[in-house]
Amino acid sequence: MAYIDGFVVPVPKKNVEAYRKVARKAGKVWKEYGALEYVECLADDVKPGKLTSFPQSVKLKADEVVVFSYIIYKSRKQRDSILAKVMKDPRLANMDPTIFDGKRMFWGGFKPIVTL
Repeated sequence: MAYIDGFVVPVPKKNVEAYRKVARKAGKVWKEYGALEYVECLADDVKPGKLTSFPQSVKLKADEVVVFSYIIYKSRKQRDSILAKVMKDPRLANMDPTIFDGKRMFWGGFKPIVTL
């Protein structure tokens, strides 16, 4: 069964192009190790809610935009193997930590319950 990692992160609007470059590089590494899909999405129709929302979840500031990302794998076992390799890959070791606020990023692994 497929397995999916999901991420949400606030990115300063002035850093979107730099983030895109890092995401392309990271995506190539993930795909090289076997990820089926690597997708990074820039918020387009995302508004604050009354109780919760994407902007509220990352305490979005006025000069930031939400990025929603996901990676699809064949299985949880494959994801764990790929993630271990990615975390050790030297090509990702020198990422600029100022591109986004990693303290407000959140992520998790998910088992699909409906796939059409």
